[in-house]
Amino acid sequence: MNRATGVTNIRNVKSPPWRRWFGIGSRCLVPFTSFSENEHLPDGTEPPVWFAFDETRPLAFFAGIWPNWCGVRKVKEGPVTIDIFGFLTTEPNKEVGAIHPKAMPVILTKPEEFDLWMRASPEEAMKLQRPLPDAALKIVARGPRKDEGPMRAAR
Repeated sequence: MNRATGVTNIRNVKSPPWRRWFGIGSRCLVPFTSFSENEHLPDGTEPPVWFAFDETRPLAFFAGIWPNWCGVRKVKEGPVTIDIFGFLTTEPNKEVGAIHPKAMPVILTKPEEFDLWMRASPEEAMKLQRPLPDAALKIVARGPRKDEGPMRAAR
C-alpha cells in the first residue's frame, strides 16, 4: 500500500496517485476571491503575494479534486479512510510566473467551464488544464492575509 505524501497541487494528471480520482464523482469547484504564492526574495524571506482579477476580488473557482480515500497517510496510523483534497495546477501565466515560475492553479471563470469540469469525461475535463491568459490576474496585495473586501471572513 502506498503512503500519501500530502501533495495538494496536482499537475501531472497521468500520475498514478491522482489519475483514478479524475472521474465525475471526485471533481469539485473551489470558490476563491484571491490566492497567494510565496515570493522568494534575495534576503531569504518568502512573503505571500496575492492575486485576483482586480482589487474588488470577484468570485472565481479552482478546479478541485475531493475524493474519499482509503490508504496509509501516516505509517504509524496504518490504513485509514479520509477525505483528501487537491487543486489542478498548470504552468503559470506571466503575472503568476513572475512570482512563482513552477505552476498556478487552474482557474475556471465561465459557466461552460464549470459544467465541463463537473460533468465531462476525464479526457475532456483535462483540457481545462491551462493557465489564464496573461494580464487576466493582478497583484492585489503583498504580505500576510488580511480579510478585506466584500467576502471577508466573519470574526
